[in-house]
Amino acid sequence: MDIGSHSFHLIVVQVENGSIRAIDKIRDPVSLAAGLDENRYLSKESISRAVNSLRKFGERLRSIPPHRVRAVGTNTLRTAKNREEFIKSAEEALGHQIDVISGHEEARLIYLGVAHSMEDDGQKRLVIDIGGGSTELILGEGFLPRRVESLYIGCVSLSKAFFSEGIIAASRLRDAEIMALQELEPIANIFKKQGWQRTIGSSGTILAIQDIVIAEGWSKSGISASSLKKLRKYLLSAGSIERLSLKGVDYDRKQVLPGGFAILSAIFEALSIENMEVSSGALREGVIYDLLGRLYQKDIREKTVRELMNRFQVDEAQAERVRAVALSFYEKVKKDWKIEGDFQRRILIWASLLHEIGLFVSYSQYHKHGQYLLNHLDMPGFSLRDQQCLSFLVRSHRRKFPLAELQLLRSEDRETMRKLGVLLRLAVLINRVRNDDETPQIDIKASSSLIKLTFPQGWLKDHPLTEADLATEAQYLVNAGFFLQYS
Repeated sequence: MDIGSHSFHLIVVQVENGSIRAIDKIRDPVSLAAGLDENRYLSKESISRAVNSLRKFGERLRSIPPHRVRAVGTNTLRTAKNREEFIKSAEEALGHQIDVISGHEEARLIYLGVAHSMEDDGQKRLVIDIGGGSTELILGEGFLPRRVESLYIGCVSLSKAFFSEGIIAASRLRDAEIMALQELEPIANIFKKQGWQRTIGSSGTILAIQDIVIAEGWSKSGISASSLKKLRKYLLSAGSIERLSLKGVDYDRKQVLPGGFAILSAIFEALSIENMEVSSGALREGVIYDLLGRLYQKDIREKTVRELMNRFQVDEAQAERVRAVALSFYEKVKKDWKIEGDFQRRILIWASLLHEIGLFVSYSQYHKHGQYLLNHLDMPGFSLRDQQCLSFLVRSHRRKFPLAELQLLRSEDRETMRKLGVLLRLAVLINRVRNDDETPQIDIKASSSLIKLTFPQGWLKDHPLTEADLATEAQYLVNAGFFLQYS
């Protein structure tokens, strides 16, 4: 499910021999972005409208196992300051978790959807998607995006800024195009230098413009620069949104057509595009294929973690030692602590592998450097919530337990991350000497507030540094709400 800035889309597919066949599609033009005020708060009316829509989608999803459903939120939910208020009500109505994704992750998923919907002729592609609140541009080959950019302009936001009264005047249209050109200016030359052979558009705006120019006889297929000029002339002759007479374009699409046209026109101008193919596949198809990868052990997040380890020169042997101990602790306490689940297990593993990523910056306060990096890096496959939980665990793995940062997590994540953070801390402490031969077999038991570690007889006496570290750790964990005992 794509909880977009202009429309909410649901696609239900049947998987057949690795390919997908759509068996149901639902669209609701909620226009969520139109509910943002000048301070980036969603109005109560827009939240209510969206939640009512999601209840209908939720009914359709009830028969589908939760692990086979994924809902993603895009630009409006990225920017709304009262996002958490909305998501809490929205998830309750939908019956599923909503992952808010970054602009780069949205671009990656769009490219994945387009790549799966068109033949691969080996040529380099430029994929363009104009959404309600953002516009994504991706250069790629085959199924691999090579460069992704997400711009803070969309058909809803631009239409609201320049055509809110419904008037389409030459001066307003050019002002809208200039604003889009300003967004494109920092990346236009970079894209042109890298080059591409095929230009492909996706999204409702581009599909609607293609339908118009073909219906009017201005193009035989796709969108050409000359057909855009004729559409521009037509828009200006109509003079207002209400006077647009376009076959196959519904009322809701007409309301945002001028803004979407201005963005597409600016892209053609800035990148010197003459012809654009149009793909039916886009974000939601990309989400489907990404979800299939997770279900069939091809999770892009695993690749992302390994690439970050390599990029930031993480000591792989030490990361694996910590992962092994953290995972063994997790398996022993997961039932008592009620932290069983695929996500909980995976996020602990990823945090173990990346806990030293901040050493690339500096040893001093490296847990804080790691937190910053994981909060701000482009991480394919990860939602913003995933990144927030991961960065918290890395931040929490040493020194004082970060209670203030814990409160910044979503309320439903706090207790789980508090417990996982403690397991990671203990695994790091046990592996301080960075030697496989020095890692003992340790039993762990846990209740609501008590953690008890049992070492082999005489081991602690032979390892006074670890015993001293455990004494210090016991003091730290009091602030986290735990009492640590060891023997």
